[in-house]
Amino acid sequence: MQSTLAVVSLKNIQSNLLAIRRIARAPVIAVVKDDAYGHGAVAVAEALADMVAMFAVSTVEEGARLVHAGIRKDVLVLTPPLTREEGMRARALGLVLTLSSFPVLRVLRHAGRGVRAHLAVNTGMNRYGFSPSEVERALDLASSGGIAVEGVFSHLYLPEDGAARAAQEAAFRRACATVRARFPFAMRHLAASGGIACGADALDSVRAGLSLYGYLPEGVRAPVRLHPAMKVYAAVSHCGTLYGGGVGYAAAARAYPSLYTLRAGYGDGFFRAGGIGAEGKLCMDACVCAGEKPFAGRVCILSDAAAYARAHATSAYEVLVRIGKGAEKRYVR
Repeated sequence: MQSTLAVVSLKNIQSNLLAIRRIARAPVIAVVKDDAYGHGAVAVAEALADMVAMFAVSTVEEGARLVHAGIRKDVLVLTPPLTREEGMRARALGLVLTLSSFPVLRVLRHAGRGVRAHLAVNTGMNRYGFSPSEVERALDLASSGGIAVEGVFSHLYLPEDGAARAAQEAAFRRACATVRARFPFAMRHLAASGGIACGADALDSVRAGLSLYGYLPEGVRAPVRLHPAMKVYAAVSHCGTLYGGGVGYAAAARAYPSLYTLRAGYGDGFFRAGGIGAEGKLCMDACVCAGEKPFAGRVCILSDAAAYARAHATSAYEVLVRIGKGAEKRYVR
């Protein structure tokens, strides 16, 4: 087996969900975008289907995979559609789309009556969403176009900053009042993983992404313990002794009694600088390590994505998606 192996604990993901639900005291929208942050969207969705209010993905294609796999919970597509064809496909599949701007509203109107949507409000992140002053006009056009606005949401840009969070919450509540005057049962959701941990208003539901997989955004602390769900293993593809002056892409730092090579490198999503027990820089598909290991055995090279991320000045989000994307998955319950 040449590929890296990601062993994913579905039990840990379920445990994390229960912990999140206790903190938020609200139903959870499970975010399984980008293949569930590298953990495998279909397997994760199957494990959580009876525990969540709905799922959220990035694209219509991701949503289609869940529907075709037999997932029956509602699926919210967080990235706004760009074409009529995307809107029509989503309508046929029963997906819930993000309505975030007037150009997107035209796309949804052209997709046909009966499109389901959650209206996105820009409360300060400036990524997607109508400004609060645009919400009423957007609702008028959505109603006349036969778009079913089933929810309204926004996103906190710095949940650990109490003042910034309060300003966004206030703006969002005003927008929600406008939406609910027209669509009384629209689901309101604002807090994602960081907001949940920081005590943001849960409203009708919360969106749990990174926290499902055992981590929180940098600088945010969890009021409960979360359990990382993924460990990554690589196969030992060579064993030997030092000859000459190099170890991988570096000069030998010392006289190594023995060396072994792992079949993992930056082609598998790891950073070339190293950090997975390798001596020197990683190769594209291999790295050299000090010591002895049995040939063809497996070595755990990643168990803490947050620690690996800190060593490379990035986030656990990036690490999980990069490394999980190409790994073979094995699920334990």
